[in-house]
Amino acid sequence: MKISILDQSPVSNGMTAHQALQNTITLAQHAERLGYHRFWVSEHHNSDSLAGSSPEILISAIASKTERIRVGSGGVMLPHYSAYKVAENFALLQTMFPDRIDLGLGRAPGGMPLATMALQENSSRDIRDYPNQIDDLIDYLHNNTDDHRFQGLKATPVPENAPEMWLLGSSGSSAAVAAEKGAGFSFAHFINPVGGPQVMQSYRENFKPSIIGQQPAASVAIFAVCAETEEKAEALASSLDLSILLIETGRSRDGIPSVEQAAAFPYTPYDREHIAHNRGRMVVGTPDSVKKQLEQLAAAYGTDEIIIVSIIHDFEAKLQSYKLIAEAFKN
Repeated sequence: MKISILDQSPVSNGMTAHQALQNTITLAQHAERLGYHRFWVSEHHNSDSLAGSSPEILISAIASKTERIRVGSGGVMLPHYSAYKVAENFALLQTMFPDRIDLGLGRAPGGMPLATMALQENSSRDIRDYPNQIDDLIDYLHNNTDDHRFQGLKATPVPENAPEMWLLGSSGSSAAVAAEKGAGFSFAHFINPVGGPQVMQSYRENFKPSIIGQQPAASVAIFAVCAETEEKAEALASSLDLSILLIETGRSRDGIPSVEQAAAFPYTPYDREHIAHNRGRMVVGTPDSVKKQLEQLAAAYGTDEIIIVSIIHDFEAKLQSYKLIAEAFKN
């Protein structure tokens, strides 16, 4: 089974955004040494706790500091942008780093409404245009504009091969678009732990081969925290538990909380119930336990690729978590 990483460049409490972005590059180098298959970075806007607002820039920095690992977006929020500009960005990345670039696309806003308004200022684009934007992007990346409204337009520079295209989603609607267009599909279990296997099955059943894919390509992304003991893994995961809780209940936070802050937090019974529910979005434990849980998840989704999302306050513990998971899959 292939294991990959999605990093959101989390800013831990007491850390600067500069440190968080440097940590993402360090983690990518670490992942390459450990044999991870691909390394994706996310897009979030107006966030104090997630530093990655421009995947294209981060991809360039990461690819220049690594040699073999595939690097990509998880993902570019296409409704904010011109499909042509996105095509140019990724044509350039693929030309600079041949056969290593993944173009992962999403239609979520990646931030609150105020950021969306600013990103789409003076634009008449509608989220319902997303499938049409995908069509445009495919045409631009594959130099297939003879019958396009912008006839003969090229996304330059033209790479020898187009980047891999993936659609990301946490519901059946994105899966349906991916199947219709022949794109790869990655289900965000770390966002929505309900109904994913059925969505993935529908994607496969409805997949239509196209210029971007002849066979379904599927992966599933999940939060994971691994440590030498169950007790340590639970302690490390407590900061993720609290971070998600604060976001979803609209309470302010200053970066990703520490284990100590999580231990001292005055949880209500509702808070603890909320945290228990959210544990369905993550796997936590020792290497053997995490490996078993990830294999079970892969079997449920019928996929051979897991994308791991790890938010741990202490960066050294995060590096160790990924190391332990990689070693468990090599054994």
